[in-house]
Amino acid sequence: MRNETLRLPLAAAGAATERPITIAIVAMGGQGGGVLSGWIVQLAEDAGWVAQSTSVPGVAQRTGATIYYVEMMPPANGQRPILAQMPTPGDVDIVLASEFMEAGRSILRGIVTPDRTTLIASNHRSLAISEKSAPGEGIADSGAVVEAIGVTARQQIIFNMDELAVRNGSVISSALFGALSGSGALPFSREDYHAVIKRDGKGVTASLKTFDAAFDRVVNPPPPPVVLENVPAKQAAPAAADPRFAGLLTSLRETLPEAAWAMAEAGLRKVVDYQDERYGREYLEILGHVQSIDRLAGGEAHHYAFTENAAKYLANAMTYDDVIRVADLKTRATRRARIAREVGAGPQHILGTTEFMHPRMEEIAGMLPAGFARWLKSRQGLYGWLDRKVNKGRRVRTYSPGWFLVLYVLGGMQWLRRGSLRHAEEVAHREEWLRCAYDLVGSNYELGVEVLKCRRLIKGYSDTHARGLSKFDKVLAEIRRIAPRFDAAVWARRLRETAIKDGEGGDLDGLIRTLHTLD
Repeated sequence: MRNETLRLPLAAAGAATERPITIAIVAMGGQGGGVLSGWIVQLAEDAGWVAQSTSVPGVAQRTGATIYYVEMMPPANGQRPILAQMPTPGDVDIVLASEFMEAGRSILRGIVTPDRTTLIASNHRSLAISEKSAPGEGIADSGAVVEAIGVTARQQIIFNMDELAVRNGSVISSALFGALSGSGALPFSREDYHAVIKRDGKGVTASLKTFDAAFDRVVNPPPPPVVLENVPAKQAAPAAADPRFAGLLTSLRETLPEAAWAMAEAGLRKVVDYQDERYGREYLEILGHVQSIDRLAGGEAHHYAFTENAAKYLANAMTYDDVIRVADLKTRATRRARIAREVGAGPQHILGTTEFMHPRMEEIAGMLPAGFARWLKSRQGLYGWLDRKVNKGRRVRTYSPGWFLVLYVLGGMQWLRRGSLRHAEEVAHREEWLRCAYDLVGSNYELGVEVLKCRRLIKGYSDTHARGLSKFDKVLAEIRRIAPRFDAAVWARRLRETAIKDGEGGDLDGLIRTLHTLD
Protein backbone atom coordinates (compact mmCIF):
# COMPACT_ATOMS: atom_id res chain seq x y z
CA MET A 1 0.00 0.00 0.00
CA ARG A 2 1.45 3.34 -1.04
CA ASN A 3 1.35 6.04 1.63
CA GLU A 4 1.68 9.75 0.99
CA THR A 5 1.88 12.52 3.54
CA LEU A 6 1.47 15.89 1.82
CA ARG A 7 1.56 19.09 3.83
CA LEU A 8 -1.20 21.35 2.60
CA PRO A 9 -1.02 25.14 3.05
CA LEU A 10 -3.64 26.07 5.63
CA ALA A 11 -4.54 29.23 7.43
CA ALA A 12 -3.74 29.50 11.11
CA ALA A 13 -6.44 28.50 13.54
CA GLY A 14 -9.03 31.22 13.85
CA ALA A 15 -8.20 32.85 10.50
CA ALA A 16 -11.02 33.52 8.04
CA THR A 17 -11.78 30.94 5.38
CA GLU A 18 -13.91 31.36 2.27
CA ARG A 19 -15.83 28.14 2.81
CA PRO A 20 -16.34 25.62 5.61
CA ILE A 21 -13.92 22.74 6.06
CA THR A 22 -15.95 19.59 5.41
CA ILE A 23 -15.24 16.19 6.97
CA ALA A 24 -16.99 12.84 6.42
CA ILE A 25 -16.40 9.97 8.84
CA VAL A 26 -17.48 6.45 7.84
CA ALA A 27 -17.42 4.02 10.76
CA MET A 28 -19.15 0.85 11.87
CA GLY A 29 -20.83 0.20 15.17
CA GLY A 30 -18.48 -0.04 18.12
CA GLN A 31 -15.60 1.79 16.42
CA GLY A 32 -16.18 5.15 18.06
CA GLY A 33 -17.36 7.14 15.06
CA GLY A 34 -19.61 9.26 17.26
CA VAL A 35 -16.76 9.91 19.70
CA LEU A 36 -14.46 10.89 16.83
CA SER A 37 -16.97 13.34 15.35
CA GLY A 38 -17.48 14.82 18.82
CA TRP A 39 -13.72 15.26 19.25
CA ILE A 40 -13.45 17.06 15.91
CA VAL A 41 -16.33 19.40 16.76
CA GLN A 42 -14.75 20.13 20.16
CA LEU A 43 -11.40 20.78 18.48
CA ALA A 44 -12.94 23.46 16.27
CA GLU A 45 -14.99 25.04 19.04
CA ASP A 46 -11.93 25.29 21.30
CA ALA A 47 -10.40 27.50 18.60
CA GLY A 48 -13.48 29.73 18.49
CA TRP A 49 -14.84 28.19 15.31
CA VAL A 50 -18.44 27.26 14.59
CA ALA A 51 -18.89 23.53 14.00
CA GLN A 52 -21.75 21.09 13.70
CA SER A 53 -22.04 17.36 13.15
CA THR A 54 -24.80 15.13 11.84
CA SER A 55 -25.03 11.37 11.39
CA VAL A 56 -26.92 9.03 9.10
CA PRO A 57 -27.12 5.40 10.31
CA GLY A 58 -26.48 2.84 7.60
CA VAL A 59 -27.84 -0.63 6.99
CA ALA A 60 -24.60 -2.43 6.16
CA GLN A 61 -24.58 -6.18 6.87
CA ARG A 62 -22.11 -5.91 9.70
CA THR A 63 -23.19 -3.69 12.56
CA GLY A 64 -24.38 -0.86 10.33
CA ALA A 65 -21.92 1.62 8.82
CA THR A 66 -22.78 5.20 9.82
CA ILE A 67 -21.75 8.39 8.01
CA TYR A 68 -20.89 11.24 10.37
CA TYR A 69 -20.57 14.64 8.71
CA VAL A 70 -18.83 17.65 10.21
CA GLU A 71 -18.59 21.21 8.89
CA MET A 72 -16.57 23.92 10.57
CA MET A 73 -15.42 27.48 9.96
CA PRO A 74 -14.73 30.61 12.01
CA PRO A 75 -17.48 33.22 12.24
CA ALA A 76 -17.11 36.02 9.67
CA ASN A 77 -17.72 39.65 10.70
CA GLY A 78 -19.35 38.47 13.91
CA GLN A 79 -21.92 36.35 12.05
CA ARG A 80 -22.33 32.63 12.43
CA PRO A 81 -22.14 30.68 9.17
CA ILE A 82 -24.94 28.43 7.97
CA LEU A 83 -23.57 24.90 7.72
CA ALA A 84 -24.86 21.97 5.70
CA GLN A 85 -26.03 18.67 7.18
CA MET A 86 -24.96 16.20 4.49
CA PRO A 87 -21.82 15.74 2.39
CA THR A 88 -22.03 16.81 -1.24
CA PRO A 89 -20.11 14.79 -3.85
CA GLY A 90 -17.02 16.69 -4.94
CA ASP A 91 -17.13 19.06 -1.96
CA VAL A 92 -15.57 17.07 0.92
CA ASP A 93 -12.13 18.03 2.21
CA ILE A 94 -11.40 15.06 4.51
CA VAL A 95 -12.75 11.51 4.59
CA LEU A 96 -11.93 9.22 7.51
CA ALA A 97 -12.81 5.54 6.98
CA SER A 98 -12.53 2.98 9.75
CA GLU A 99 -12.35 0.02 7.36
CA PHE A 100 -10.93 -0.46 3.89
CA MET A 101 -14.11 -1.30 1.98
CA GLU A 102 -15.81 1.70 3.57
CA ALA A 103 -13.09 3.79 1.95
CA GLY A 104 -14.09 2.16 -1.34
CA ARG A 105 -17.76 2.97 -0.76
CA SER A 106 -16.80 6.59 -0.08
CA ILE A 107 -15.14 6.69 -3.49
CA LEU A 108 -18.28 5.22 -5.11
CA ARG A 109 -20.40 7.87 -3.38
CA GLY A 110 -18.26 10.55 -5.02
CA ILE A 111 -17.16 12.18 -1.77
CA VAL A 112 -13.46 11.44 -2.43
CA THR A 113 -12.07 13.61 -5.23
CA PRO A 114 -8.54 14.13 -6.59
CA ASP A 115 -8.63 17.93 -6.45
CA ARG A 116 -9.77 18.29 -2.84
CA THR A 117 -9.95 15.24 -0.58
CA THR A 118 -7.55 13.92 2.01
CA LEU A 119 -8.44 10.25 2.53
CA ILE A 120 -7.43 8.73 5.87
CA ALA A 121 -8.34 5.06 6.14
CA SER A 122 -7.43 1.81 7.84
CA ASN A 123 -6.55 -0.95 5.40
CA HIS A 124 -7.80 -3.81 7.58
CA ARG A 125 -10.98 -5.69 6.61
CA SER A 126 -14.14 -6.35 8.65
CA LEU A 127 -15.97 -8.94 6.59
CA ALA A 128 -19.63 -8.44 5.75
CA ILE A 129 -22.17 -11.17 6.52
CA SER A 130 -22.50 -11.84 2.79
CA GLU A 131 -18.74 -12.45 2.58
CA LYS A 132 -18.75 -14.85 5.54
CA SER A 133 -21.82 -16.84 4.50
CA ALA A 134 -21.18 -17.10 0.75
CA PRO A 135 -20.46 -20.65 -0.44
CA GLY A 136 -16.79 -20.97 -1.35
CA GLU A 137 -14.58 -17.88 -1.40
CA GLY A 138 -16.92 -14.92 -0.95
CA ILE A 139 -14.45 -12.29 0.25
CA ALA A 140 -14.53 -9.16 -1.92
CA ASP A 141 -11.34 -8.19 -3.72
CA SER A 142 -9.62 -5.18 -2.13
CA GLY A 143 -7.47 -4.60 -5.20
CA ALA A 144 -10.02 -2.36 -6.89
CA VAL A 145 -10.06 -0.05 -3.86
CA VAL A 146 -6.25 0.13 -3.84
CA GLU A 147 -6.24 1.19 -7.49
CA ALA A 148 -9.08 3.68 -7.05
CA ILE A 149 -7.50 5.42 -4.07
CA GLY A 150 -4.36 6.14 -6.07
CA VAL A 151 -6.27 8.25 -8.60
CA THR A 152 -9.23 9.65 -6.67
CA ALA A 153 -7.68 11.18 -3.54
CA ARG A 154 -5.51 14.29 -3.36
CA GLN A 155 -3.75 12.97 -0.28
CA GLN A 156 -3.91 9.44 1.06
CA ILE A 157 -2.91 8.09 4.45
CA ILE A 158 -3.52 4.34 4.55
CA PHE A 159 -2.26 1.82 7.09
CA ASN A 160 -3.64 -0.71 9.58
CA MET A 161 -5.02 1.59 12.25
CA ASP A 162 -7.08 -1.15 13.85
CA GLU A 163 -3.97 -3.21 14.60
CA LEU A 164 -2.19 -0.11 15.89
CA ALA A 165 -5.12 0.74 18.19
CA VAL A 166 -5.37 -2.79 19.59
CA ARG A 167 -1.62 -2.89 20.19
CA ASN A 168 -1.86 0.31 22.21
CA GLY A 169 -4.95 -0.68 24.17
CA SER A 170 -7.50 1.64 22.57
CA VAL A 171 -9.97 1.74 19.67
CA ILE A 172 -9.61 2.86 16.09
CA SER A 173 -11.17 6.29 16.63
CA SER A 174 -8.06 7.37 18.58
CA ALA A 175 -5.83 6.18 15.73
CA LEU A 176 -7.91 8.05 13.14
CA PHE A 177 -7.75 11.21 15.26
CA GLY A 178 -3.96 10.91 15.48
CA ALA A 179 -3.66 10.32 11.72
CA LEU A 180 -5.86 13.37 11.11
CA SER A 181 -3.55 15.49 13.25
CA GLY A 182 -0.45 14.14 11.53
CA SER A 183 -1.89 14.80 8.08
CA GLY A 184 -1.88 18.57 8.61
CA ALA A 185 -5.29 18.74 6.94
CA LEU A 186 -6.70 20.85 9.79
CA PRO A 187 -5.11 24.08 11.08
CA PHE A 188 -4.76 22.95 14.69
CA SER A 189 -1.72 21.94 16.70
CA ARG A 190 -0.98 18.53 18.17
CA GLU A 191 -1.46 20.01 21.64
CA ASP A 192 -4.98 21.12 20.66
CA TYR A 193 -5.85 17.52 19.79
CA HIS A 194 -4.34 16.31 23.09
CA ALA A 195 -6.45 18.79 25.04
CA VAL A 196 -9.65 17.41 23.49
CA ILE A 197 -8.78 13.82 24.42
CA LYS A 198 -7.80 14.77 27.97
CA ARG A 199 -11.06 16.61 28.47
CA ASP A 200 -13.05 13.53 27.43
CA GLY A 201 -12.00 11.79 30.64
CA LYS A 202 -12.47 8.19 29.44
CA GLY A 203 -9.53 5.92 28.68
CA VAL A 204 -7.33 8.97 28.34
CA THR A 205 -3.97 7.23 28.74
CA ALA A 206 -4.66 4.55 26.12
CA SER A 207 -6.27 7.06 23.76
CA LEU A 208 -3.28 9.40 23.93
CA LYS A 209 -0.86 6.52 23.44
CA THR A 210 -2.77 5.40 20.34
CA PHE A 211 -3.09 8.97 19.06
CA ASP A 212 0.66 9.56 19.36
CA ALA A 213 1.50 6.25 17.68
CA ALA A 214 -0.74 7.10 14.72
CA PHE A 215 0.59 10.68 14.55
CA ASP A 216 4.17 9.45 14.47
CA ARG A 217 3.28 6.81 11.86
CA VAL A 218 1.98 9.55 9.55
CA VAL A 219 4.69 12.14 10.16
CA ASN A 220 7.55 9.60 9.99
CA PRO A 221 6.29 6.80 7.73
CA PRO A 222 8.41 3.65 7.52
CA PRO A 223 10.64 3.44 4.46
CA PRO A 224 9.37 1.30 1.58
CA PRO A 225 10.83 -2.20 1.41
CA VAL A 226 14.00 -2.53 -0.63
CA VAL A 227 13.56 -4.85 -3.60
CA LEU A 228 16.76 -6.29 -5.02
CA GLU A 229 16.56 -7.35 -8.63
CA ASN A 230 17.90 -10.70 -9.84
CA VAL A 231 18.37 -11.94 -6.27
CA PRO A 232 16.48 -15.15 -5.55
CA ALA A 233 14.19 -15.02 -2.55
CA LYS A 234 15.45 -16.82 0.51
CA GLN A 235 13.57 -20.03 1.03
CA ALA A 236 12.13 -20.57 4.47
CA ALA A 237 13.54 -23.56 6.29
CA PRO A 238 11.02 -26.40 6.45
CA ALA A 239 9.33 -26.77 9.81
CA ALA A 240 10.28 -29.80 11.84
CA ALA A 241 7.97 -32.66 10.95
CA ASP A 242 5.38 -33.61 13.52
CA PRO A 243 6.21 -37.22 14.52
CA ARG A 244 2.51 -38.15 14.28
CA PHE A 245 2.59 -37.31 10.57
CA ALA A 246 6.01 -38.69 9.63
CA GLY A 247 4.71 -41.99 8.28
CA LEU A 248 1.67 -40.44 6.62
CA LEU A 249 3.78 -37.79 4.91
CA THR A 250 6.16 -40.43 3.59
CA SER A 251 3.22 -42.35 2.16
CA LEU A 252 1.84 -39.14 0.65
CA ARG A 253 5.04 -38.39 -1.24
CA GLU A 254 5.44 -41.96 -2.42
CA THR A 255 1.88 -42.12 -3.75
CA LEU A 256 1.07 -38.70 -5.16
CA PRO A 257 2.72 -36.57 -7.86
CA GLU A 258 4.87 -33.70 -6.63
CA ALA A 259 2.44 -31.12 -8.05
CA ALA A 260 -0.12 -32.20 -5.43
CA TRP A 261 2.19 -32.51 -2.41
CA ALA A 262 1.61 -29.07 -0.87
CA MET A 263 -2.18 -29.22 -1.14
CA ALA A 264 -2.33 -32.84 0.00
CA GLU A 265 -0.17 -32.17 3.05
CA ALA A 266 -2.42 -29.26 4.09
CA GLY A 267 -5.47 -31.48 3.57
CA LEU A 268 -3.92 -34.33 5.53
CA ARG A 269 -3.21 -32.13 8.54
CA LYS A 270 -6.75 -30.80 8.44
CA VAL A 271 -8.27 -34.28 8.29
CA VAL A 272 -6.13 -35.68 11.12
CA ASP A 273 -6.86 -32.66 13.31
CA TYR A 274 -10.56 -33.20 12.64
CA GLN A 275 -10.60 -36.89 13.55
CA ASP A 276 -7.46 -39.03 13.93
CA GLU A 277 -4.55 -40.64 12.06
CA ARG A 278 -6.74 -43.48 10.82
CA TYR A 279 -8.93 -40.89 9.12
CA GLY A 280 -5.77 -39.43 7.58
CA ARG A 281 -4.88 -42.83 6.11
CA GLU A 282 -8.39 -43.05 4.64
CA TYR A 283 -7.85 -39.63 3.04
CA LEU A 284 -4.58 -40.79 1.46
CA GLU A 285 -6.14 -44.03 0.20
CA ILE A 286 -8.85 -42.08 -1.61
CA LEU A 287 -6.26 -39.69 -3.06
CA GLY A 288 -4.24 -42.67 -4.26
CA HIS A 289 -7.28 -43.86 -6.22
CA VAL A 290 -7.82 -40.34 -7.55
CA GLN A 291 -4.22 -40.19 -8.73
CA SER A 292 -4.48 -43.48 -10.63
CA ILE A 293 -7.57 -42.22 -12.47
CA ASP A 294 -5.83 -38.90 -13.11
CA ARG A 295 -2.84 -40.66 -14.66
CA LEU A 296 -5.07 -42.70 -16.98
CA ALA A 297 -6.87 -39.50 -18.02
CA GLY A 298 -3.59 -37.88 -19.10
CA GLY A 299 -3.08 -35.90 -15.94
CA GLU A 300 0.65 -35.45 -16.49
CA ALA A 301 -0.08 -33.12 -19.42
CA HIS A 302 -2.33 -31.08 -17.10
CA HIS A 303 0.19 -30.99 -14.21
CA TYR A 304 -2.14 -33.33 -12.28
CA ALA A 305 -4.70 -30.59 -11.68
CA PHE A 306 -7.35 -33.25 -10.98
CA THR A 307 -5.36 -34.74 -8.11
CA GLU A 308 -4.39 -31.36 -6.69
CA ASN A 309 -8.00 -30.13 -6.62
CA ALA A 310 -9.18 -33.43 -5.17
CA ALA A 311 -6.63 -33.05 -2.36
CA LYS A 312 -8.19 -29.70 -1.42
CA TYR A 313 -11.88 -30.42 -1.80
CA LEU A 314 -11.78 -33.98 -0.47
CA ALA A 315 -10.27 -32.65 2.77
CA ASN A 316 -13.11 -30.14 3.00
CA ALA A 317 -15.67 -32.89 2.35
CA MET A 318 -14.20 -35.11 5.04
CA THR A 319 -14.14 -32.32 7.66
CA TYR A 320 -17.81 -31.37 7.52
CA ASP A 321 -19.22 -29.24 10.34
CA ASP A 322 -21.26 -31.18 12.86
CA VAL A 323 -22.22 -30.66 16.51
CA ILE A 324 -19.03 -32.37 17.69
CA ARG A 325 -16.82 -30.18 15.52
CA VAL A 326 -18.53 -26.95 16.59
CA ALA A 327 -18.18 -27.86 20.28
CA ASP A 328 -14.53 -28.82 19.79
CA LEU A 329 -13.63 -25.52 18.11
CA LYS A 330 -15.45 -23.40 20.68
CA THR A 331 -13.55 -24.94 23.61
CA ARG A 332 -10.05 -24.84 22.14
CA ALA A 333 -7.48 -22.84 24.06
CA THR A 334 -6.29 -21.22 20.82
CA ARG A 335 -9.75 -19.74 20.26
CA ARG A 336 -9.89 -18.25 23.75
CA ALA A 337 -6.40 -16.82 23.31
CA ARG A 338 -7.42 -15.25 20.00
CA ILE A 339 -10.52 -13.64 21.53
CA ALA A 340 -8.47 -12.34 24.47
CA ARG A 341 -5.93 -10.86 22.06
CA GLU A 342 -8.62 -9.21 19.94
CA VAL A 343 -10.35 -7.54 22.89
CA GLY A 344 -7.10 -6.69 24.68
CA ALA A 345 -7.81 -8.86 27.74
CA GLY A 346 -4.85 -9.53 30.01
CA PRO A 347 -4.18 -11.87 32.93
CA GLN A 348 -5.86 -9.39 35.28
CA HIS A 349 -9.17 -9.53 33.35
CA ILE A 350 -12.03 -12.00 33.47
CA LEU A 351 -13.00 -12.99 29.94
CA GLY A 352 -16.51 -14.16 29.15
CA THR A 353 -18.36 -14.75 25.87
CA THR A 354 -22.06 -15.13 25.23
CA GLU A 355 -22.97 -16.93 22.01
CA PHE A 356 -26.29 -17.64 20.35
CA MET A 357 -26.84 -21.32 19.53
CA HIS A 358 -29.88 -22.72 17.79
CA PRO A 359 -29.53 -26.50 17.33
CA ARG A 360 -32.20 -28.50 15.51
CA MET A 361 -33.18 -32.09 16.12
CA GLU A 362 -31.65 -32.77 12.71
CA GLU A 363 -28.17 -32.02 14.12
CA ILE A 364 -28.80 -34.06 17.28
CA ALA A 365 -30.05 -37.05 15.29
CA GLY A 366 -27.07 -36.72 12.97
CA MET A 367 -24.61 -37.57 15.74
CA LEU A 368 -26.55 -40.63 16.91
CA PRO A 369 -25.74 -44.18 15.68
CA ALA A 370 -27.06 -44.47 12.12
CA GLY A 371 -29.52 -47.33 12.76
CA PHE A 372 -31.06 -45.76 15.85
CA ALA A 373 -31.24 -42.33 14.21
CA ARG A 374 -33.10 -43.73 11.19
CA TRP A 375 -35.54 -45.52 13.51
CA LEU A 376 -36.09 -42.30 15.45
CA LYS A 377 -36.71 -40.24 12.31
CA SER A 378 -39.23 -42.80 11.10
CA ARG A 379 -41.33 -42.14 14.25
CA GLN A 380 -42.65 -38.78 13.07
CA GLY A 381 -44.68 -37.99 16.17
CA LEU A 382 -41.82 -38.67 18.57
CA TYR A 383 -39.30 -36.95 16.34
CA GLY A 384 -41.49 -33.86 16.01
CA TRP A 385 -42.01 -33.70 19.79
CA LEU A 386 -38.24 -33.91 20.38
CA ASP A 387 -37.60 -31.24 17.76
CA ARG A 388 -39.98 -28.86 19.51
CA LYS A 389 -38.03 -29.40 22.73
CA VAL A 390 -34.60 -28.98 21.13
CA ASN A 391 -35.20 -26.43 18.36
CA LYS A 392 -34.89 -23.28 20.48
CA GLY A 393 -32.42 -20.44 20.43
CA ARG A 394 -30.12 -20.34 23.46
CA ARG A 395 -27.64 -17.78 24.73
CA VAL A 396 -24.67 -19.77 25.93
CA ARG A 397 -21.91 -18.39 28.16
CA THR A 398 -19.14 -20.47 26.64
CA TYR A 399 -16.61 -20.04 29.45
CA SER A 400 -18.97 -20.53 32.36
CA PRO A 401 -18.13 -23.81 34.15
CA GLY A 402 -21.37 -25.58 33.28
CA TRP A 403 -21.57 -24.74 29.58
CA PHE A 404 -17.83 -25.18 29.03
CA LEU A 405 -17.98 -28.67 30.53
CA VAL A 406 -20.94 -29.61 28.30
CA LEU A 407 -19.20 -28.31 25.16
CA TYR A 408 -15.84 -29.82 26.12
CA VAL A 409 -17.30 -33.30 26.63
CA LEU A 410 -19.31 -33.01 23.42
CA GLY A 411 -16.23 -31.89 21.49
CA GLY A 412 -14.34 -34.96 22.65
CA MET A 413 -16.88 -37.42 21.22
CA GLN A 414 -15.11 -37.92 17.88
CA TRP A 415 -15.26 -41.66 18.57
CA LEU A 416 -19.01 -41.50 17.87
CA ARG A 417 -18.61 -39.86 14.49
CA ARG A 418 -17.80 -42.80 12.20
CA GLY A 419 -20.91 -44.72 13.24
CA SER A 420 -23.24 -41.74 13.14
CA LEU A 421 -26.06 -41.07 10.68
CA ARG A 422 -24.47 -37.80 9.59
CA HIS A 423 -21.20 -39.55 8.72
CA ALA A 424 -23.01 -42.21 6.71
CA GLU A 425 -24.87 -39.51 4.76
CA GLU A 426 -21.69 -37.50 4.17
CA VAL A 427 -19.77 -40.55 2.93
CA ALA A 428 -22.58 -41.49 0.52
CA HIS A 429 -22.75 -37.94 -0.83
CA ARG A 430 -18.96 -37.72 -1.10
CA GLU A 431 -18.77 -40.98 -3.07
CA GLU A 432 -21.48 -39.82 -5.48
CA TRP A 433 -19.58 -36.55 -6.08
CA LEU A 434 -16.27 -38.33 -6.70
CA ARG A 435 -17.94 -40.90 -8.95
CA CYS A 436 -19.31 -38.10 -11.12
CA ALA A 437 -15.83 -36.57 -11.38
CA TYR A 438 -14.29 -39.98 -12.22
CA ASP A 439 -16.89 -40.58 -14.95
CA LEU A 440 -16.24 -37.26 -16.67
CA VAL A 441 -12.51 -36.66 -16.33
CA GLY A 442 -11.58 -39.39 -18.83
CA SER A 443 -13.50 -37.78 -21.69
CA ASN A 444 -13.22 -34.14 -20.62
CA TYR A 445 -10.37 -33.44 -18.21
CA GLU A 446 -11.34 -29.83 -17.54
CA LEU A 447 -14.94 -30.80 -16.81
CA GLY A 448 -13.78 -33.38 -14.26
CA VAL A 449 -11.80 -30.67 -12.46
CA GLU A 450 -14.83 -28.36 -12.48
CA VAL A 451 -16.93 -31.08 -10.83
CA LEU A 452 -14.38 -31.31 -8.01
CA LYS A 453 -14.53 -27.53 -7.53
CA CYS A 454 -18.30 -27.68 -7.08
CA ARG A 455 -17.61 -28.80 -3.51
CA ARG A 456 -17.13 -25.10 -2.77
CA LEU A 457 -20.92 -24.82 -2.67
CA ILE A 458 -21.18 -26.83 0.56
CA LYS A 459 -20.16 -25.24 3.84
CA GLY A 460 -21.35 -24.67 7.39
CA TYR A 461 -24.03 -26.64 9.18
CA SER A 462 -27.76 -26.53 9.88
CA ASP A 463 -29.72 -24.34 7.43
CA THR A 464 -26.55 -23.00 5.75
CA HIS A 465 -25.42 -26.55 4.98
CA ALA A 466 -28.87 -27.55 3.71
CA ARG A 467 -29.00 -24.58 1.29
CA GLY A 468 -25.51 -25.30 -0.01
CA LEU A 469 -26.30 -28.99 -0.47
CA SER A 470 -29.44 -28.15 -2.43
CA LYS A 471 -27.49 -25.89 -4.80
CA PHE A 472 -24.72 -28.48 -5.14
CA ASP A 473 -27.16 -31.24 -6.12
CA LYS A 474 -28.89 -28.97 -8.62
CA VAL A 475 -25.60 -27.92 -10.25
CA LEU A 476 -24.24 -31.47 -10.39
CA ALA A 477 -27.44 -32.77 -12.01
CA GLU A 478 -27.21 -30.08 -14.69
CA ILE A 479 -23.52 -30.78 -15.30
CA ARG A 480 -24.31 -34.44 -15.91
CA ARG A 481 -27.00 -33.41 -18.39
CA ILE A 482 -24.76 -31.08 -20.41
CA ALA A 483 -21.63 -33.26 -20.21
CA PRO A 484 -21.76 -34.21 -23.95
CA ARG A 485 -21.45 -30.55 -25.00
CA PHE A 486 -18.03 -29.43 -26.27
CA ASP A 487 -18.20 -26.38 -23.98
CA ALA A 488 -19.51 -28.27 -20.94
CA ALA A 489 -16.59 -27.19 -18.73
CA VAL A 490 -17.27 -23.51 -19.44
CA TRP A 491 -20.94 -23.91 -18.54
CA ALA A 492 -20.09 -25.96 -15.46
CA ARG A 493 -17.91 -23.12 -14.22
CA ARG A 494 -20.70 -20.61 -14.88
CA LEU A 495 -23.21 -22.80 -13.07
CA ARG A 496 -20.95 -23.06 -10.01
CA GLU A 497 -20.12 -19.36 -9.84
CA THR A 498 -23.77 -18.40 -10.34
CA ALA A 499 -24.80 -20.77 -7.55
CA ILE A 500 -22.22 -19.15 -5.25
CA LYS A 501 -23.75 -15.72 -5.92
CA ASP A 502 -27.35 -16.97 -6.04
CA GLY A 503 -29.62 -14.48 -4.29
CA GLU A 504 -26.98 -11.74 -4.46
CA GLY A 505 -26.67 -11.05 -8.17
CA GLY A 506 -26.80 -14.68 -9.29
CA ASP A 507 -29.81 -16.53 -10.71
CA LEU A 508 -29.06 -20.26 -10.85
CA ASP A 509 -32.56 -21.27 -11.95
CA GLY A 510 -32.47 -18.64 -14.69
CA LEU A 511 -29.13 -19.92 -15.98
CA ILE A 512 -30.43 -23.50 -16.01
CA ARG A 513 -33.47 -22.37 -18.02
CA THR A 514 -31.14 -20.64 -20.46
CA LEU A 515 -29.14 -23.84 -20.87
CA HIS A 516 -32.32 -25.79 -21.62
CA THR A 517 -33.19 -23.36 -24.41
CA LEU A 518 -29.82 -24.09 -26.03
CA ASP A 519 -30.52 -27.81 -26.35
